[in-house]
Amino acid sequence: MKPVLITIAGGSASGKTTVVGKIFKALGNEDLIIIKHDDYYRCQDEMTLEERKKINYDHPSSLENELLLEDLKKLLNGEAIDKPLYDFVTYTRKKETEHIEPKKVIILEGILALEDERIRNISDVKVFVDCDDDLRFIRRLQRDILERGRTMENVINQYLTTVKPMHYLFINPSKRYADIIIPNDYTHDVGSRMLIRTIKSIIKE
Repeated sequence: MKPVLITIAGGSASGKTTVVGKIFKALGNEDLIIIKHDDYYRCQDEMTLEERKKINYDHPSSLENELLLEDLKKLLNGEAIDKPLYDFVTYTRKKETEHIEPKKVIILEGILALEDERIRNISDVKVFVDCDDDLRFIRRLQRDILERGRTMENVINQYLTTVKPMHYLFINPSKRYADIIIPNDYTHDVGSRMLIRTIKSIIKE
């Protein structure tokens, strides 16, 4: 059976990873691959750290979708891949890669995952996780300081200059392409259960 590709998009800190975690818990590691779009940020080894920090990481051009599409098509054809890994502390790719074998369900997760028509065209189910702007900002502030070594000033500046404007220019408009929209201001349990049932029914078919 051809693997199923589920593409999950949504604004920064909207709760995409939490939804993916629920799917993982329901389906298990045996049948599921999770691909983070973030790992396909372009390699920037030729730049200084200060130059890397100035890149607009919320613009589609910051991602190497050509490589992502190549890898997704390999997985859909039953071929293994060696996926890049991105380091948010150094703002570039890690030297090592991650070897991934094909499985029944592939989940692609990222803020711009539905922006590229080529990715949408090979996706079996397209999902958008929606969330209030203020709540997303608070979550992002906490996450980036605790997990990514950012300062409060850096997070706020990045949010105002690139994250917020790019959200309304590229990310939020991609919601129109979603088959399922999961509201995540308070809880996403119902939407997540619906998505899990949909995935299970596709696998059975």
